[in-house]
Amino acid sequence: MSDSRRPELPVFRSLADVPRGFGPSVAAIGNFDGVHLGHQQILAAVSSEAKQRGMRSIAITFDPHPAQFLHPAEAPKLITFLPERLRLLAATGVDAILVLPFDKALSCVSARDFVRAILVDMLGVRGMHEGSSFRFGHGARAGVNELKEFGTEFGFELQVHAAVRVHGLEVSSSAVRGLISAGDMRRARWMLGRSFAVNSTPARGRGIGSKLLVPTVNLAPYDGLLPAFGVYVTCLTFGNRRFQAVTNVGDRPTFEGAGFGVETHILDFEPVELSDQTSLKLEFLQRLRGEMTWPSSEALKAQIFKDVARAKRYFRVRQLLAPSF
Repeated sequence: MSDSRRPELPVFRSLADVPRGFGPSVAAIGNFDGVHLGHQQILAAVSSEAKQRGMRSIAITFDPHPAQFLHPAEAPKLITFLPERLRLLAATGVDAILVLPFDKALSCVSARDFVRAILVDMLGVRGMHEGSSFRFGHGARAGVNELKEFGTEFGFELQVHAAVRVHGLEVSSSAVRGLISAGDMRRARWMLGRSFAVNSTPARGRGIGSKLLVPTVNLAPYDGLLPAFGVYVTCLTFGNRRFQAVTNVGDRPTFEGAGFGVETHILDFEPVELSDQTSLKLEFLQRLRGEMTWPSSEALKAQIFKDVARAKRYFRVRQLLAPSF
């Protein structure tokens, strides 16, 4: 649990930013895309061990995601971009985060050199926590068995964590991506421990400080992971306001030439200040239906009324089950 009185978490953006004598420490390395329940379990264990041993805890991650650097054409869309990933990592209780810029030089570092130069010499690592599928070093040639051997050589212990399972499903970033891509927001929420959300800004054209006078917000072009085309119950947050909403993700085929968009209709609307630079958080709660082509705008309008009615029922039920929502 995060503590509002806790000092701001140090985020080291390169090895040069790590202060001398940082260690001894307990660490975990990973891309941590999504910071799902598996990541949270590992990092909670890192934090717990560090506290018990009087050491510092640190999460080590990369930017960009190694797959985006090494295989950009095949790289998966990210669940969380770096700013949100850092916020979620900080909430796990670690004392610091190291973001290693992933480039050609780092990609060529052998596993042994990575352990010796970064983990041992720079961070003074005395304990490590990783998932059983962890791979690292040049060509991802090393795994947890090699890391255990390095631990024996360099004087740190490794704890290997089995994959977390929820409702019989094994939690992983690739599994979360698959669920989101299929529009299965409920199971994605099981794995993330929270609702999947997109952090972005409104589409350009509103102007700075303009009033939002109609209950519709279009998301700016977004390069991260989005749910399958369809209509969703959502929540839209900006500033200190959180609005109940319905969102369409897709090409809007009923209107020729409309093109792809993420369009959100606010249910509990009131006029508010909104600019092109306003930070938006769009949470996807439940899929109502897939995207369809309607014979006329009147037929689409009738369906929208049905979508809105179903979304309002969803929020009424949720309010009864969780009044603080």
